[in-house]
Amino acid sequence: MKRLLLLFFCIHFLSLPEKVSAADPVPILIYHSIDEYNGHGSKELYVTPENFEKQMTYLREHGFTLLTFERWQERKRVNKPIFLTFDDGYKNNLTVFTIFQKLKTDHFSPTGTFFIISDFIGRSNRLSKTDLKMLAESGVISVQSHTATHPDLTKVDNLDYELKKSKEKIEKITGKAVIALSYPYGSYNNQVVSETKKHYQFGLTTTPGPFSEIGTKNELYLLPRTYIKYSTSLPDFIKLVEGNKN
Repeated sequence: MKRLLLLFFCIHFLSLPEKVSAADPVPILIYHSIDEYNGHGSKELYVTPENFEKQMTYLREHGFTLLTFERWQERKRVNKPIFLTFDDGYKNNLTVFTIFQKLKTDHFSPTGTFFIISDFIGRSNRLSKTDLKMLAESGVISVQSHTATHPDLTKVDNLDYELKKSKEKIEKITGKAVIALSYPYGSYNNQVVSETKKHYQFGLTTTPGPFSEIGTKNELYLLPRTYIKYSTSLPDFIKLVEGNKN
């Protein structure tokens, strides 16, 4: 009888599908401009389209699953989950959409999250309402909030406008729920987290490193992100996304 029970358990566990453990580290990457550096702003906040495409090709060829925060729970059951985020809503982020479409296959459906500064929508170098509506309706890009005016939230007296009003404005444009907030400059404190929880399901910092679920209080409002920069080489990128597996 003992042998039969042992055989049953062995067969049962061997037949279970391979699944990502909730404790496995999940990379969350942060980008800004996807463009050639033109001499304006910080060079490190640019990634050239050529380098970005090489990075996405690596993810495709090595079995990564790109997710958005609407699909957060899927990270526990897909192969090599990863989240790509893009802050500030620059017009050049349309290149991301173009490259995603170019690399899409039956087995690779690239997707990413654009964090938009709601009061900057429509400026000459920012995504327009038409852009955002198209991106959201495509199902390829999730459009989320980077506040209304991009302040240091720890120094704002009235957080309601930055958090609630930005969420409402973006939702009105896209017709889709805004559930995630990227803290400008990565700045937050207990009050900011408390207010964010009233309107969002996720809060993203710029604390480097992958996300590892350990069950601590507010961990979904303190999500870490790893910068991908102008100087990030492909070998650097591979180390960042593969962790200790390579």
